[in-house]
Amino acid sequence: MSATGSITASADIEAQGISVPNKPTDYERGSRRSWIAVFGGLIGAFMAILDIQITNASMKEIQGSLGATLEEGSWISTAYLVAEMIAIPLSGWLSTGLSVRRYLLWTTAAFIFASVLCSMAWNLEAMIAFRALQGFFGGALIPLAFRLILEFLPDNKRAVGMALFGVTATFAPSIGPTLGGWLTEQFSWHYLFYINVPPGLLVMAMLAYGLEKQSVVWDKLKNVDLAGIVTMALGMGCLEVVLEEGNRKDWFGSELIRNLAIIAVVNLVLFVWIQLRRKEPLVNLRLLGKRDFVLSTVAYFLLGMALFGAIYLIPLYLSQVHDYTPLEIGGVIMWMGFPQLLVLPLVPKLMERFDSRYLAAFGFLMFAISYYMNSQMTADYAGPQMIASQVVRALGQPFILVPIGMLATMHLKPHENASASTVLNVMRNLGGAFGIALVATLSDTLARGHLAHIKESLPAVSTQAQDYLAQSASMLQAGGSDPYTAAAQAKALLGKTMSQQAYIQAYNDVFYIMGALLLIAVFAVLLIRKPTGPVAHDAMVE
Repeated sequence: MSATGSITASADIEAQGISVPNKPTDYERGSRRSWIAVFGGLIGAFMAILDIQITNASMKEIQGSLGATLEEGSWISTAYLVAEMIAIPLSGWLSTGLSVRRYLLWTTAAFIFASVLCSMAWNLEAMIAFRALQGFFGGALIPLAFRLILEFLPDNKRAVGMALFGVTATFAPSIGPTLGGWLTEQFSWHYLFYINVPPGLLVMAMLAYGLEKQSVVWDKLKNVDLAGIVTMALGMGCLEVVLEEGNRKDWFGSELIRNLAIIAVVNLVLFVWIQLRRKEPLVNLRLLGKRDFVLSTVAYFLLGMALFGAIYLIPLYLSQVHDYTPLEIGGVIMWMGFPQLLVLPLVPKLMERFDSRYLAAFGFLMFAISYYMNSQMTADYAGPQMIASQVVRALGQPFILVPIGMLATMHLKPHENASASTVLNVMRNLGGAFGIALVATLSDTLARGHLAHIKESLPAVSTQAQDYLAQSASMLQAGGSDPYTAAAQAKALLGKTMSQQAYIQAYNDVFYIMGALLLIAVFAVLLIRKPTGPVAHDAMVE
């Protein structure tokens, strides 16, 4: 098809009220410029996802600098996630109206600016506001990277593109704590945000070169789904706050959480109702009526739960039970990231020989096995012992994201790509938020239960307890403590040991439960219809 023919066809399609993908008209899909655009989008998405986790290892230093408490400091991460969750559904509408090129360049520039503002934050309120800005503009980069792969790469290279997207979606959160801890230890926490500037400028240069200049579609922008935007923003924003802050505030024992939960439910119900009634909705939720797509979204949701649940649980276990520093924790977490780089290049080739459903099921099974390996921990189980499960987890991840991305989009039409990328990325993020909320609540609740059981089975008057206290007191006296102090220290040591055992048992239970939940994902992907071959993408456009 000629350039002129493409423009004419696009105009005809747009006149019929169908959203037109921003497909270049002066070069072919899969050309050098297309690949540069895709790589630019992927680097941008990597930055946005990295910034979710990069502050976690350095939160103590940031809180200390800003004069914030632990509970107040949690809003630094929550603000980013809430704004990101609101931005993702808006990306399809804005990128279609403004053009992908213009929207990506503007949001990348704004993301860089917001990152610099974060580094200059003078108090907690300023940091929360700047992190929200950073999350809002970063949120646009994630679904659009996915969309660029669907629209700018030929069908025979789409698996390669999905593999590269897998690096951003799973590798970035894995190395976030490691990189954040190292930057803070070597320099200061301000460099957590400075680090976004060089790659951000590179992304802008790559996108400016790789994407075609297009005019603003004013009709698309004017035809704004205002009710959908408001209900989505309130619903998704409040839901994210509930999930992030619920455990810290005793869930529905908190009036704030109760009110936010009500607002979230009401607005999300209204949002779904509005989207299903509109001819041109903000997000095409009718895609969830397609069996293969909805099963893929379930898999994406469970992947988010498993991935972010592990990234939350492992640092918590290592810090609570073994007093690991942020940098030491990062040294363990990174084994969830680096090994997958060895497997990712092989996945597209394997997809040519094997059914994508079986590859995805295998990946989820590997993930479940890694969780089971972590459910057998003892007091001696620390970082070195955890590396094996991290490697198994890392080797399984590439087999999930790449095939699922292909299975989810194999029967979609080009104008459905924007909504598809939005829904899939929202579900992965929601899965992550639900996963963290679930494991945080379970670990606290189960730890209290196990501690109560230990206290019942080992009362202070028992011979075992008395022997332990006597031995501990004797050792402390030998170290120079007087008898009274040694006895008090021995009791404190016993309490600490009991608490440690309770937490270990609780973490074992949580890892086991999460592994069992992943078996649902195995069945979900096996229920997807067998792929019948590549979709004739160009034919559908023409």
